[in-house]
Amino acid sequence: MDYQTLRLDIADNIATITLDQKDNPANTLDARMAEELFEASVRCSAPDVRAVILTAVGKMFCGGGDLAEIDAAPDKPAHLTRMVALLHAGLARLAHLDAPVIVAVNGTAGGGGFSLVLSGDYVIASEKAKFVSAYTASGLTPDGSSTYYLAKHVGLLRAKELLLFNRVLTAAEAQDWGLVNKVVPAEEVLAEAQSLAKQIATGPTKAFGSVKHMLDTAFSDSLEAQLDRETRSIVNMMRTEDGPAGIAAFMAKKVPAFRGE
Repeated sequence: MDYQTLRLDIADNIATITLDQKDNPANTLDARMAEELFEASVRCSAPDVRAVILTAVGKMFCGGGDLAEIDAAPDKPAHLTRMVALLHAGLARLAHLDAPVIVAVNGTAGGGGFSLVLSGDYVIASEKAKFVSAYTASGLTPDGSSTYYLAKHVGLLRAKELLLFNRVLTAAEAQDWGLVNKVVPAEEVLAEAQSLAKQIATGPTKAFGSVKHMLDTAFSDSLEAQLDRETRSIVNMMRTEDGPAGIAAFMAKKVPAFRGE
């Protein structure tokens, strides 16, 4: 695909999606970006991708949806339906990847950008980054998975505070609240994400994926259902290349060489 709102680079089993709206410093999420995020998620589903980095260029990570584009649409409900459906399809594909998704937040994340951050498996933020839901300030409700993830990250009362009152969190506050794993100087955000991605890309990719999928149901299923899921998952690891290889390496007191298969 000829990407216009982002860049997709794949090297050494790491896919890097970089939001880049060129002359738009807010990196707003428009219909084209939603489509391109979906297309990027499809490419990231290939077996050669074992880690994903989602980041952006400029002072902002993503300022949210392009309200000007929505306002100009002749049929606003139809426009939003197409745009959000593509965005959600892309986010669902990324969530269901075996490859962990690292979000490297270079600047402010608002609205749809706030939701993109929440969907990551590991979040690294610039110390200058800020986080705000912002949806209800424009008379809108959240999209992009934030109502699925936010309460799981911060608890119900804090989720309501962020979504109803649009409280702005600093990077340090976001880390304290559980939205961010690590805060680093602005110039180190991408390097930190790349270092972690290199580590992940040499790990047991199938096991990573199974961990992600099991944790998705940690708040919704019964103990018995989760125990059954754990049983089937650990047994399935014995049907992969990496499960037996990892055990053999442990027994031989060697460092395992995982193939992600």
